Amino acid sequence: MIPAERQRTILSLLSHHKVISIAELTEHLGVSHMTIRRDIVKLESLSKVVSVSGGVQLAQALHSELSHDAKVEQQASEKVIIGKIAADLLEENATIYLDAGTTALEIAHQLVARDDLLIVTNDFTVASFLMHHSQCDLYHTGGKVDRENQSTVGSKVADFLAGINIDVAFISTSSWSLKGLSTPNENKVMVKQAIINAAQTSYLISDSSKYGRIASFHALDIEKVDGVISDSNLPDNVVKELEDKGLSVLIRA
Repeated sequence: MIPAERQRTILSLLSHHKVISIAELTEHLGVSHMTIRRDIVKLESLSKVVSVSGGVQLAQALHSELSHDAKVEQQASEKVIIGKIAADLLEENATIYLDAGTTALEIAHQLVARDDLLIVTNDFTVASFLMHHSQCDLYHTGGKVDRENQSTVGSKVADFLAGINIDVAFISTSSWSLKGLSTPNENKVMVKQAIINAAQTSYLISDSSKYGRIASFHALDIEKVDGVISDSNLPDNVVKELEDKGLSVLIRA
C-alpha cells in the first residue's frame, strides 16, 4: 500500500473512532511503527490529525473563540506554570511583548516585582493590570477593538509593532498543531506575523488543551517561533517533533 492510500485509510478509521493507537494502526495496516509515524507526521502537516499520547486523533475544528471572561478559569494551574517559566526567561532591561489572552495575563502577574522592563501589549486587561501593579514602562498598541477578547487586532496593531524592536515576544493562540498557529479571526493573522517580524526571540505560550485544534485562518508556521512554553500534558511525541524541528520546548511539572 502506498503512503497516500495508508493515510486515507487512517483518516477513514478515525472517522469511526475518537482515538486510535499506533499499535492498532501498525497491526491493521501491516507496516512498521516508523512508517505509521511518518504517515501521521504527513497528516499533521496537512492539519488533518493530531498526535496524542500513544496514538492519533482527528484535528478538532475551532470555529470561534471563547470570550476573555470564559477563558479565565480554564486550565488556571497550567497558566500559572507557563507564566513562571516565561518570567524566568527575561533578562534585565528587556523589551517584551505580551500577546492578548489569559495566559499572557498570567505572565504579567509574575512580573509585578520587576521595574526594568519595557512591556508592549495589545491586551487591555494585561495593560490595566500592569498599569496598577507594575513600575515597568508600558505601551499599548492601539488598533481595532475586539470586545470579546478585550484586546485590539488588525493593521494598526501591526503598524505599531513594525516600529518596535522586541527582545522577547510571548505569542498566544486558541489553536495550534505541528503545522502552526491558526485563528478563527482573520484580523489576528497580521498581528501574529508582525510580532514575529518585530521580535528577536519568540515563544508560543499555550496550555496543552489548545494543541490539536485547527481554526479557519493559518497565522504562523510552527517553525516561525523559537520555542513553545506549555505544560506536562503535551504528548511526548509532540515534544519530540517540535524539538526535531529545532524548537525549544519548555515544560515544568
